[in-house]
Amino acid sequence: MARTVARVIVDALSELGVRQVFGVVGDALNPLTDAIRTTEDVEWVGCRHEEAAAFAASAQSQLSGTLGVCMGTVGPGSVHLLNGLYDAAKSHTPVLAIAGQVPLAEVGSDYFQEVDNDALFSDVAVFRATVTSPDQLPQMLESAVRNALGRKGVAVLTVPGDLGDRELTADRPARFSLNPPVTRPEESAVRHAAELLDRAERVTLLVGRGARAAREDVLALADRLAAPMVLTLKAKEGFEGETNPFQVGQTGLIGNPAAASALEDADTLLLLGTDFPYRDWLPEGRTVIQVDTEATHIGRRVPVDVGLVGDTGATVRDLLGHLTAVPPGSESARDRSHLEGARKAFEQWRAGQARLADPAHDKGLAGRIRTALDNRDHDIRPEALAAVIDRLADDDAIFTSDTGMATVWLSRFVEMRGERRLLGSYNLGSMANAMPQALGAQCLDRSRQVLAFCGDGGLSMLLGDLMTLKTSELPVKLVVFDNRRLGMVKLEQEQAGLPEFGTVLDNPDFAAVATAMGITGIRVTDPARLEDSVRRALSTPGPVLLDVLTNPDEIAVPAKPTVEQGWGFAVAKMKEIVRSHGDSDAH
Repeated sequence: MARTVARVIVDALSELGVRQVFGVVGDALNPLTDAIRTTEDVEWVGCRHEEAAAFAASAQSQLSGTLGVCMGTVGPGSVHLLNGLYDAAKSHTPVLAIAGQVPLAEVGSDYFQEVDNDALFSDVAVFRATVTSPDQLPQMLESAVRNALGRKGVAVLTVPGDLGDRELTADRPARFSLNPPVTRPEESAVRHAAELLDRAERVTLLVGRGARAAREDVLALADRLAAPMVLTLKAKEGFEGETNPFQVGQTGLIGNPAAASALEDADTLLLLGTDFPYRDWLPEGRTVIQVDTEATHIGRRVPVDVGLVGDTGATVRDLLGHLTAVPPGSESARDRSHLEGARKAFEQWRAGQARLADPAHDKGLAGRIRTALDNRDHDIRPEALAAVIDRLADDDAIFTSDTGMATVWLSRFVEMRGERRLLGSYNLGSMANAMPQALGAQCLDRSRQVLAFCGDGGLSMLLGDLMTLKTSELPVKLVVFDNRRLGMVKLEQEQAGLPEFGTVLDNPDFAAVATAMGITGIRVTDPARLEDSVRRALSTPGPVLLDVLTNPDEIAVPAKPTVEQGWGFAVAKMKEIVRSHGDSDAH
């Protein structure tokens, strides 16, 4: 018996190892969801919003390195996928989106809910096509999957509502053979790069996500070059921990002075597997060597002297083979003072941050003065919250973080040691990503600890999908940094000399909301109860929402604070004080 369009698609997903499909049911998807219902090893995860479904699918893809799948029905259902799909596209991870469409005969007639999906997804997708005949399958599905996996992007396959249950006249199994290539740069370019590195006196590495699979090779290179290693946020996973004696943390707005100085003090920068976008944080006038699998990434952030297009691991091994080998301790051995100075500054900064995160800090003289200035209500310090979670969380926990201040505190106080994994909207910078990404991550392994660092603004944006956690019995631990603010926007306004405006959030008791939904809710307002509350949250079976009232005036000082930022902040604070005295409705 010939298979239907829906059965061909779902059977192929099963063969590809896809175990969950995320979405919201709807008429155009009915043949597909019914095929999932009758397929033993593919689970339908019904979400409350298609954006959450796309984020969840993207999270699974980033963690597994394989295909994530989501679905949206005709019109608004497919439109709602868009933000999560953009996040997948910007994260360069393969996701297949199945989009519903009006009946084929009605396409182009401005039918109820009709949207031109091929136009809608034209910017976000590496492949998009609409099935107009059952006999286009499985070839069209094969093309969609190969494009998603091969180009590490989003593929959108649109299925009109009247085609899903139609049978193929010439059925065959789908074939997805695809072997990822390992590319290497030309040897002459590698030799040139090695010559520049041999001549350099102070080399600093900027290491990104693209280097994670080559960790041991990158460590060997850092040792050979006596180079401090600045990490992008996405390279925390894989390069942090005591087993890396070269890393000095992040630069940029979430970074630290040691990392910024390591870049500034270098005469040569070696960029490995990173497309770090913040040009202001990259010094000018340095010799720059960049390694990336994408030729289009070479030199688009900073002028490059040598661009090496190839797999990071293969390229680093080639570089090691061409660098001059000098025995340690010999007269011609490379000076290690640049590395040692950067590491010393980094450890001093970490020690200072640890003191700030200690709940006992506010009880000392300096802490009482600090509290009088920026925390008169004695709210919980977000640094303390992040630090205690770092200490108590499993060494193989998966962390997700909302864009904004939650990411700042995770970056500074949570170490990606052991087998920990990290996800966030670190390229698109979307709000509301942490909870749905945690949803997708937890579906991969229900026994693994998954923690979402949620901003209060981000959580409330897709609050309905708390019910997806409850319905699917996913034991995600949601940690809400509840500062009643859009904290990053507040900070940006104040650094520009503007008083805070439009950032105050009239929040509910999120723990009570969770409890009403059938999820364990824990609310923390007393710093003295913080650690016990975190322990309880992590040890409680099932999903838990930990609502922690954090200080809204906490300042995250950037790696290189400027005089203009400091002056702008002072002016903004004066304006806020004047407004608070003259406005009875001020906050």
